[in-house]
Amino acid sequence: MAGEIVETIEPAIALLGMGLGAAVAANALRLNPIVGYLVLGAGLAALGYADRFEGPVVATLAEVGVMFLLFNLGLHFSVSRIREEAANIFGFGSLQMLVAGGGYTAILLLLGLPTAGAVIGGFALGLSSTAVVIGLVRQRDQEDCPVGRAAQSILIFQDIAAIMLLVAVGALGAGGALGPALGLAGLKAIAAFVLAVLFARFLTEPLFRTAARVRSSEVYTAMALFIALAAGWAAGIAGLSLTLGAFLGGVAVADSRYRILVQTEIEAFRGLFLGFFFISVGLGIDPQVLADNWLLIMGVALGLIVTKCVFNVIAGLANRWSVPGSIQLAFLLGQGSEFALLLLAMPGLAGLLGAQVSAVLITAIAISLALTPMVSQAGRVLAGKLRQGPPDQKLAGDDAPVVLLNLGETGRTIADRLAEEDVDYLAIDGNMERFEKALADGYPVHHAMLADPRSWDAVSMAKRQVLVITEVDPDTMRELGPLVDDRLPGVTRIAATETRDRHAEIEGTGAVALSTNTPGGHDDVIHRVLRELGLEPVRKEGTADAREVA
Repeated sequence: MAGEIVETIEPAIALLGMGLGAAVAANALRLNPIVGYLVLGAGLAALGYADRFEGPVVATLAEVGVMFLLFNLGLHFSVSRIREEAANIFGFGSLQMLVAGGGYTAILLLLGLPTAGAVIGGFALGLSSTAVVIGLVRQRDQEDCPVGRAAQSILIFQDIAAIMLLVAVGALGAGGALGPALGLAGLKAIAAFVLAVLFARFLTEPLFRTAARVRSSEVYTAMALFIALAAGWAAGIAGLSLTLGAFLGGVAVADSRYRILVQTEIEAFRGLFLGFFFISVGLGIDPQVLADNWLLIMGVALGLIVTKCVFNVIAGLANRWSVPGSIQLAFLLGQGSEFALLLLAMPGLAGLLGAQVSAVLITAIAISLALTPMVSQAGRVLAGKLRQGPPDQKLAGDDAPVVLLNLGETGRTIADRLAEEDVDYLAIDGNMERFEKALADGYPVHHAMLADPRSWDAVSMAKRQVLVITEVDPDTMRELGPLVDDRLPGVTRIAATETRDRHAEIEGTGAVALSTNTPGGHDDVIHRVLRELGLEPVRKEGTADAREVA
């Protein structure tokens, strides 16, 4: 018995250890860990070890990783936010699929493929990778910037479209009628969403209140895992994708005051299991096919990325996005999809396209996934350069009453909240790396050293009402305090700090010190800004950690 257990879990343990080494190596080379996982998988496949990791344990862990990723995405998409993002999800999402899927369908028809295979294959190629893109968006702290929000919305629509494609391929493989199968899948998806809304409204709070009374971290962890996995399982039983079910499970918890706790508990599992998914994608690269057709595959992979970016730019411009925004979003979504890998491997579609074409496309898509971090970064840099504009262009945020200093993690959170409250602000960052990333992500930011009083006139500090300082340096504030009091007497200074260690020292300079590392800390900063401007908040306060509430 013990020997069977060891033999069963051995592949997972081996991949876990090698995945850790790949992530460390990628970090040392300043590459995204996703690249490290994909290269590890491809290397193992090239060495002939892919068969050792094809068991159900690794496949299940990989699928669970994607489920946790989508569950986490659902936690940020409450029912109210889905209503707010409906234009992006169903408008922009459908537009992107029509442009990209229609474009690839036309290409496949021109190559002489049968109509059914060209249409399903074309729309499969129009899909982008939810796992890779959401991972990058989270890593770059872009969840709440326009590009990040649009990408997440489009991917939600693509997941729904992928379900329809899976149903279509299954019907073709079984020789059944396509129309009734698609209609039934659509009704199931609607029913699943309604159930998620009902669960969120009537069951979420009672369940977590019960768990809170136990006052045990194990119960919280078990509850988070149960909701994520059970939602995916229920969707799978209903004939829908596990990932859509996991997303709806997150939606069911998104409006709860226990959301932060659930997100905290699921985070470690998400990152751990998602590594198995990316390694599995690398293992799926057939070294023999790659060796025999390497020139063709590289050309197809490059062509896929270029055409996907072009189609996405067209969709962005058609949706009235700016050129820089369209380019950044296009490059971010400029890869194939894990769903496309699944679709192309199914007998129904592989039979229409041919085994050779399917194998080449699968390998090319896997390569496009590996290149995504570099491609998306190139789009981000290009968008940033285009957004800089001519030197005589009016300063973004020229009339803003608020100046926000430094756009690190805390600064971006405050910037996003100010935008939600419809408060105009001008962001300043003296760190070139942070500045370029924030500029590319669409923030109204300028590069300047605000600690240098000579820059105050250039940004018209005297006419501002509030200065919010993140990445606080109390020593600099103390040195500049007298000069600020003399030259900027009407400007309220708010220092947003992560700890309270030097609050007394900061307040001694005439500034207001507020800690953001507490439940509702960012709300305190926003409310103080609004009070100084004579405004009332338009959005409800953030929720506290359930352990604090309980």
